[in-house]
Amino acid sequence: MSISPNITALTALLTEESRATILAGLMDGKYHTASELAYMAKITPQTASFHLTKLVENNLVTTEKNGRFRYFRLANEEVANTLEILMSISPPPEIRSLKQSSQLKRLENARTCYDHLAGRVSVQLTKIMEDAGYIERSDKQFIVTAKGESFFQKLGLDLVGLSKKRRSFSHACLDWSERTHHLGGALGNGLFERYIELGWIEAKENSREIMFTARGKSGFKEFFGIENLL
Repeated sequence: MSISPNITALTALLTEESRATILAGLMDGKYHTASELAYMAKITPQTASFHLTKLVENNLVTTEKNGRFRYFRLANEEVANTLEILMSISPPPEIRSLKQSSQLKRLENARTCYDHLAGRVSVQLTKIMEDAGYIERSDKQFIVTAKGESFFQKLGLDLVGLSKKRRSFSHACLDWSERTHHLGGALGNGLFERYIELGWIEAKENSREIMFTARGKSGFKEFFGIENLL
């Protein structure tokens, strides 16, 4: 009898297409109702509830009741990181229409990875911060330099507060579309929330897609030197 963790139980959950689609939908880091997730997965709310029960029982998803509605979210950052890694080594999706092709391109450009920014722009921002000496890569973590402390404070981040969160501070998160790492952890989340607070980015409803506002295009150019954001 094996005493190793039961990997087959996890893989069995992920081999069902609707459950995999629900988990991918929850990668936006938000709470969703069963009906919203059913719409994303193109299944009935009853079927979605069945799959969500399985995911909650296996600690991949957490649930919270508010009034007569029950909301679902990924259990934690570790689940999101695992899903992102699995996506990075999975075959690319089969594109069958121009609409699907456009959606994929927008997701590859900028999307949520649980609670921080992912995609081509996020990888670009991470590289810019490395090249500028704001952060340094150390194995699976990014270390904030003295120069970086000044930069992030100028941007309006509370680094002390972020460092006190009970989670990884600034880990290197593997980006599934770019096949390289972007900045995650508490610092990645802090930056993401600051971008929203500044009005630089907007999240598309019921999607992981992130859109850049006119103010954001100006702000990212000023602070990071990025131009021609889509």
